[in-house]
Amino acid sequence: MTTVPARVPVLVAGGGPSGLAAAIELGRRGVEVLVVEPRTELDPLRPRAKTTSVRTMEHLRRWGLADRLRAAAPLPVSHAQDVVFCTGLLGHEITRFPNAFGLWTTPREIAAESGQQAPQSLVEEVLREAAAEQPTVTLLIGSRVVSVTDGPDEVRAVVEGPDGERSEVTADFLLGADGATSITRPAIGARYEGSSGALPNLSITFRSRALDERPLCALGVHYWVIGAERGGLMGRLDLDGTWWLIVQGVGPQDAGVDPVALVHDFVGADVDVDVLATDPWSARMLLVDRYRGQRVLLVGDAAHLNPPWGGHGFNTCVGDAVNIAWKLAAVLQGWAPPSLLDSYEAERRPVALRTTAAAGDQEAFLAPSFATGDLDDDGPAGVALRARLADALQVKDPEFHSLGLVLGYDYPDSPVVVPDGSPAPDADVVAYTPSAHPGARLPHTWLPDGRSVYDLLGDGFTLLQLDPQADTAGLAEEAARAGVPLTVAHLGSLPRLRGLYGAGLVLVRPDQHVAWRGASVEDPPALLGRVTGRVPSTTESPR
Repeated sequence: MTTVPARVPVLVAGGGPSGLAAAIELGRRGVEVLVVEPRTELDPLRPRAKTTSVRTMEHLRRWGLADRLRAAAPLPVSHAQDVVFCTGLLGHEITRFPNAFGLWTTPREIAAESGQQAPQSLVEEVLREAAAEQPTVTLLIGSRVVSVTDGPDEVRAVVEGPDGERSEVTADFLLGADGATSITRPAIGARYEGSSGALPNLSITFRSRALDERPLCALGVHYWVIGAERGGLMGRLDLDGTWWLIVQGVGPQDAGVDPVALVHDFVGADVDVDVLATDPWSARMLLVDRYRGQRVLLVGDAAHLNPPWGGHGFNTCVGDAVNIAWKLAAVLQGWAPPSLLDSYEAERRPVALRTTAAAGDQEAFLAPSFATGDLDDDGPAGVALRARLADALQVKDPEFHSLGLVLGYDYPDSPVVVPDGSPAPDADVVAYTPSAHPGARLPHTWLPDGRSVYDLLGDGFTLLQLDPQADTAGLAEEAARAGVPLTVAHLGSLPRLRGLYGAGLVLVRPDQHVAWRGASVEDPPALLGRVTGRVPSTTESPR
């Protein structure tokens, strides 16, 4: 039995994707972390999120876990990459959206990894194992944080074990990663603001051998079914007969609805169905009014709830965790002041707001609103109707092709980013325009030797040198003096990269976002002071 420590630098309340991601990020940096998670088992029959985005896969690559997740995933990317709209699984294809969710099978220039379909329970299992491998991370599985008292110098929390015994833990900081029913959110006086979706939903997990034996309308990773009594979507969980189905418009008021009949309606035939689980839910578009108290910071679903359309929810949670974890490590290790933490809400809340809005917009374009006429008519009238419907369905494209949102989010107004006066690309959900303006994710590229440029980045800050004549010694010496971890990567004279990054020197943060770029570092102490939070952003931007 794991002993509950009396004091830890970081206590993480909740061991879902955000809590585990934060623990891994902190553990890799040598910070002692206690993760308290009440669930002893991860339920594979309620897969919840199923899309691990391109950006999250890049973080997994940085942690050495991307290949581990792909090896464990029951649905390889090579199986299918398209979202198919159809009249039924055994009916007619209406239209398709190729390479949805960043699923591609050959490397692309814009990202170090492709997306991956995997049930959230499997992702959490991989993250649990990775967190447990960190010597400084302790997992308390089966325990829960039952009270939190925030303070100016420390946080006190009460942890209840599976036997009901309670222990008090004192921490320098507490990350509230305890989801929608968070106790850390009210502990700092934060509250959700927003709305819920217009329709209830019912998730069904089932097995059917017949769907492996009969020809489907098309090969897809997701199928949106139009023309059934209710609209919804479905897809494989694995290649061994397990499927998931989301039925829109079915809620607690429909207690008498037969899930087998619903599956038959979406398939278009009375195939064999073994219902494994059902789960009613409603989409919610909620965002907290504040992300932190004094020593308590909210992460993931405790701070925002996203509708599942587009698969952004759990990926946004991981982005939160990465952002706050490297900053907490910097503060605890003494190379950044506590004021660095002020940048967390300033950077992540606008991302959550934009992501929630983008997902919520798709709520207005749900499949049932398009269903008119006999879509399964094999004659000219049916063909024409499906063609018109295919054109109308193009409004759904941002749900499946959203790299502008996934890769294009940035922090140009952050207090720890140094603006250079260059314009950022216009915000767009679909189109991603690579840009190295300060605050942006460093544009990815494959180097001439086949490596990803991300593979050159250190765990701390990295100074990319694209101009062989530019001086890097001054910043390196100042970083050593100040204790700021800095890697200098000499990329040589590559005109393509110089054009991509727009400067001879680019300073990249631990989370792969650009902190500064320029031709030379004229005041190393001022620059490092700004990007670590020591120099307020109200002062003149350092050159």
